[in-house]
Amino acid sequence: MKSIKIWLIVLTLLPFLFSPLWAQDTKGKKDTKRIHSKAASKTTASQQRQIAGPAGIEKDTQTFKAFIVVEAESGMVIEGEKVHEKWPIASITKLMLAAIVMERLENGHIKLDDKITVSQEASSMGGSQVYLKPGEVFSLDELMKAVMVASANDAAYAVAEFVAGTRNAFVDLMNEKAQKLNMADTQFFSPHGLPPSKDQQPDVSSPFDLSILARELVKRPQILAWTSLKTEPFRDGTLIMRNHNNLMQRFSGMDGLKTGFYREAGYSIAATAKREDMRLIAVVMGSPTAKVRDGIVNEKLKRAFAQYQMVRVVKKGDTVEKEIALPEGIQKSIRPVAAADFSYPIPKDKKKMLTKAIDLPDKIKGEIKQGQVLGTITVRFNNEVVSRVDLISPSSVARRGFISRILE
Repeated sequence: MKSIKIWLIVLTLLPFLFSPLWAQDTKGKKDTKRIHSKAASKTTASQQRQIAGPAGIEKDTQTFKAFIVVEAESGMVIEGEKVHEKWPIASITKLMLAAIVMERLENGHIKLDDKITVSQEASSMGGSQVYLKPGEVFSLDELMKAVMVASANDAAYAVAEFVAGTRNAFVDLMNEKAQKLNMADTQFFSPHGLPPSKDQQPDVSSPFDLSILARELVKRPQILAWTSLKTEPFRDGTLIMRNHNNLMQRFSGMDGLKTGFYREAGYSIAATAKREDMRLIAVVMGSPTAKVRDGIVNEKLKRAFAQYQMVRVVKKGDTVEKEIALPEGIQKSIRPVAAADFSYPIPKDKKKMLTKAIDLPDKIKGEIKQGQVLGTITVRFNNEVVSRVDLISPSSVARRGFISRILE
């Protein structure tokens, strides 16, 4: 009887003893479900963002396909990743069109006030445009502003026809120019960079090659005059063109050059900015959005400007201290001058690693002609040669007569 009572007591207390454990377990299960639900929600949102990106961009957290940052004067690569990666460049193609136009302007073959009549083919271009109509007439300058500010494909086509006669002939000029500039990763198939049709190929280049092209272009004030325009009226002010380079409004010193986009190519840019006496070029290719692309350029250029400075190592026309003896000349000696300027970007904390050495002969026999190379200045950074600048004669020095040399 006693044992029966004990068992009854145990059975009565059993639910109370274990009820906290069951409550904890149930609570744990609910929390686990909630955490998994949040994770699933985040993954879904991430997948949606990836799907919304350009089809040609890898579906991951990648923010660019390739990039490079270079100093414009020396061409020194400050930073880069996959700099020779070939990638569709979309409207950045128009930079080569600008290079061809500048070459023809400098050669005197064309003028900015030349009149161009719009063809049916030019007026039929899609994408970014200024809505040209067949038979309309504009100056070359007006159409180049449309190309460089509004990225107008119809204007680019019209300019190409004007310069070379046909679209294909102009594309040939573009590829010839690329070869001359040693742009080995580059091939053009259009003057505008529109997405290719099924039977065509895209215009392709690399960050390294585009930096070469950009370095050539920034030497020409006319190019920067076009690319630095934030807005520009067209067709007597009935259309206001707005620059596609958003960094023009946000990054101090930004004055060019060109953006590019279509779905398979992603968002790309060849940008340039100058602060004080240093000009940098940044090329970013294949970003998933314009905001991401611009953020990368902002970050890379901001860091480069903060960490580097241009040092003027050699100034054109400067006279070196060392003299060269002229035993046969009508004057006893000559002091050479530098034939060119040379500046080099270096980290601000490593100035002492930049050195220069003068190499000149002790004497030179015979006459000396003005501009004759007499020696060199060798510039080194961290013991590596980065440049050689010729030292030349500032004037001619005639040779003394035979009798005068004998008597001496």
